[in-house]
Amino acid sequence: MTDVERTSTPLVDEAMKKAAVAWVSVPGGPALALWCAPLEGALFVVSGPGEQSAPGLADATEAQVTLRGDHGGRIVTWPARVSRLAPGTEHWETAAPLVAAKRLNASGSTAELVERWAAEGCAVNRLTPAGEPVAGAGLPADSLAEVPRETPAVRVTRKPFRLHRVRRR
Repeated sequence: MTDVERTSTPLVDEAMKKAAVAWVSVPGGPALALWCAPLEGALFVVSGPGEQSAPGLADATEAQVTLRGDHGGRIVTWPARVSRLAPGTEHWETAAPLVAAKRLNASGSTAELVERWAAEGCAVNRLTPAGEPVAGAGLPADSLAEVPRETPAVRVTRKPFRLHRVRRR
């Protein structure tokens, strides 16, 4: 447990235990689907060079976290207190290796991954429940879908591929 006071509910605790992806939004930003690792009654999110992009999260002090249930639907949204772990601290030394061990498809060992996070300035953030969650009938009924954001990753649509030429008689 951390030295920061924590507030939570059984629903949030259970949803966090099963979470692999969380929708996280910082004030003024869109909700982003981010890989996360549950640990010590909180969610840990890593972002930065060579990791996922989470604009604004590294410097944020609060965020909104939405988790899904076993069948893919939104089950709870809760306010979170965001704290960034600093390399070399006791919290970093205990939590970063545990988070790195849960990181799938990482190149190198757990120790190498933790060293890379520290050397490249990656942010390892702890998202701790910090308020009353919204669940059940309190959740929005609509999809909350948005127009896709602009991105430089755009491909030109090409004509369909044809395996052979069709001859007319």
